[in-house]
Amino acid sequence: MPNAVAYMMLLAWPLVSLVLFRRLPLERAILWCIIAGYLLLPPVAEFDLPLVPDMDKFAIPSIMAFGLCTFMLRRPVPLLPRHPAALVLVLLFVFGVIPTVLTNGEPMLFHKIANADPILILNHQLPGLRWRDVGSVMINQVIVLMPFLIARRYLSTPEAHRDLLLALVLGALAYSIPALFEIRFSPQTNVWVYGFFQHDFSQMIRMGGYRPIVFLPHALWLAFFVATALMAAAALARTATAERRWRLGLVCGYLFLLLIGCKSLASLAYGLVFTPVVAFAPLRWQLRMALVLGLIAVIYPMLRNAGLIPTDDVVAYFETISVDRAHSLGFRFDNEAQLLARAAEKPWFGWGGWGRNLILHEESGEILSIPDGRWIIVFGTFGWLGYIAEMGLLALPLVLLAWAARKTSVQSFSPYAAPIALILAATLVDMLLNATLIPVTWMCAGAVLGYAERLIYPGLFRERPALFGGIQAMSSETSAPTKRSVI
Repeated sequence: MPNAVAYMMLLAWPLVSLVLFRRLPLERAILWCIIAGYLLLPPVAEFDLPLVPDMDKFAIPSIMAFGLCTFMLRRPVPLLPRHPAALVLVLLFVFGVIPTVLTNGEPMLFHKIANADPILILNHQLPGLRWRDVGSVMINQVIVLMPFLIARRYLSTPEAHRDLLLALVLGALAYSIPALFEIRFSPQTNVWVYGFFQHDFSQMIRMGGYRPIVFLPHALWLAFFVATALMAAAALARTATAERRWRLGLVCGYLFLLLIGCKSLASLAYGLVFTPVVAFAPLRWQLRMALVLGLIAVIYPMLRNAGLIPTDDVVAYFETISVDRAHSLGFRFDNEAQLLARAAEKPWFGWGGWGRNLILHEESGEILSIPDGRWIIVFGTFGWLGYIAEMGLLALPLVLLAWAARKTSVQSFSPYAAPIALILAATLVDMLLNATLIPVTWMCAGAVLGYAERLIYPGLFRERPALFGGIQAMSSETSAPTKRSVI
């Protein structure tokens, strides 16, 4: 169980956020409030308040960044995007949970048969969702979207893009100190600081050594964060002056060695594939690659649901690389198949929360399935409606950026937008296997969407934005398009 330090950190983060917003420029205050909160606050620990979502390391920084930006600095955040497709998806994301709650009012009962008599005895139950849960679930959806909305408005310029990439690099460099310690001596940082270990310790042992986890929910999350920081460092090195480029090159080498030490095959593959693309490929190829990967990530669950993915062949291929990895992948596929069958009972609106979407023992209510991929969690919880809303919001910025780049000159296009789009696309791919959707991902999506909207609607944020949309600008922020476009 978390100790007092864990809860004190959660309580202290609003004060930390206030200091950040008073002393740093707005863009950097937003970045460090959310990124540092993700890296430093305790996992699992939370405040369970009535009628509102749990306040944890994801919710508290998001709320503070949104609240301080809006109320203390008087810098309003538009609640709805300008592009009609994004606007519809935001509304669907927030209000689409209403039919989920209304169609899951029945409790789930678990019975056992008495040994002496054939009498059913109520052993356990999961409550049904009530009308009061509508407000709580909608508030949770709004909190999840806060980093997305903030980034769309204030992290969507080339300068803010650079700050975002730099924050990822600096965060990974600072995190490398406890991570290297855990690689050498075992993951104990969270135990020493917050009094508990946040996951199954056996999953931290790979290849005869340890995988670092520090204060994150799983070692895979740390490995993926290092992979994104490696891509960010490569993007910064590409645009740096000759004097600073070699230093950033050393940073890339250091982060790559750290990534190897994290012992995650998927994250290592992301680093090996995406880093050279970020460092050397033309921007148009980066955008095309991000778009293709984003579409694959969105379409895969549909193909998986239709049984068109040859899972047996995929597992057999990975057996040629590593038996352990093949076993892990096969376990994930088996759980996906069970959870898909469960989700098929309520395909449109899902089963709602409290574990109702999981496979449960009919007598004890014990959880028999382990959902790994973010997509299967969303699909089982909110059905196709929720899946389309969430994955659509994350993938649509890639589509709009590629579309806007077709009419934008190379000289006027942000050199950092494509690398952030690739980081977002890599996250979408990783979400097929892991639930690695975090506020940083929503920030990347918002930053890409906001920049794409600036290109599509010149002058979008020139004037003080209105509460909804902020589209009353008079002058252009982007240069006129030329014949030589990015795409």
